[in-house]
Amino acid sequence: MTDVWTSATGPTELDRLVDDALSIARIPAPTFEEEERIAWLERRLAGAAGVRVRDDVGNLLWTWGQGRPRVLLTAHVDTVFDRSVELDFRRERDGLRGPGIGDNAMAVAMAISVVEELLGEGELAPAAVAFTVGEEGPGNLRGAFAACERLQPDAMIALEGHGLDELFLDAVGSVRASVEIVGPGGHSWADRGRPSALHALLEIAVGLIALSGDGLAVNVGLLSGGRAVNAIADRGQMTVEARSTDHRLLERFDERLGALELRPPLAVTVDLIGRRPAGRLRRDAPLLQVVREVRDELALPNSETAASTDANAGLALGIPAVALGAARGTNMHTTREYIDTSSLALGRRQLAMVLRRLLAPEDGCGGSGG
Repeated sequence: MTDVWTSATGPTELDRLVDDALSIARIPAPTFEEEERIAWLERRLAGAAGVRVRDDVGNLLWTWGQGRPRVLLTAHVDTVFDRSVELDFRRERDGLRGPGIGDNAMAVAMAISVVEELLGEGELAPAAVAFTVGEEGPGNLRGAFAACERLQPDAMIALEGHGLDELFLDAVGSVRASVEIVGPGGHSWADRGRPSALHALLEIAVGLIALSGDGLAVNVGLLSGGRAVNAIADRGQMTVEARSTDHRLLERFDERLGALELRPPLAVTVDLIGRRPAGRLRRDAPLLQVVREVRDELALPNSETAASTDANAGLALGIPAVALGAARGTNMHTTREYIDTSSLALGRRQLAMVLRRLLAPEDGCGGSGG
């Protein structure tokens, strides 16, 4: 590969990559509100090779070649930040800092950078890039599921801005629910003994949290209720999440939620607000063999770990899928998020080498590993 990181006459590829990442990151994109970023991508790629089209859920699909894609590369465009968050960024000596710069603006920019270069080098096997919506939180991977179901790729790579030193082979699934309790309420002294919706909710929360361990993590993320310090609560509400790489543990947690009951005059309602499938990439998958070979050559660790990414959708649909990191960074999902720009050359080289080997016209990743 030519040295795209130095230039005596103009901007380097690193400059262009960073500029793209900053341009993307400055566009608000809360989950379900990704339109502005998708429109920017359409303008940015207007002269690129291949075909681009939006699908029914709002993904931007970038395809080339005839027939079933050998590889689907995804990079989600949504962020965890609502529109009230100031999208302010600063360059530091060896990095970039600001909300969403890594997750997932850098991954989107790197997908553009690498794929534009590969398409300019010559013939590639049929493949696709999906700039996906709905990866974060309540999006429940709707973009990744839609792209996988429409394109039916032989294999899938989910690109994330962070995690260059990790190999994400297992999919962390989740069950997310809202639990609400209502009751008559009353005066804290005159009606003492009357059941409190908030007390009952706290007891349920403690019981669910106690299920953590042995591969299951339970978290109560939000809890509210009551009306005053001297009033028996007539309502209480919480959101709770369970995560695991074992779908059986998630099913048991789901059953536990469905079995929640209270005696009158209290009533409990459970609403499922999100579900992400757990999964595991087979360790003999040809896709993984290629990735490991490249990481060995680049002296990147091959330590296996688990995460919740677009790759969950591929694995759930029987598509061999892995998640790769574009760079090293810290403070993900905070306004102080940081990406180490000195790691970008290595992250870009990894992605380019993996795609070159998977998309060489005479070879295929083939097989099944989901």
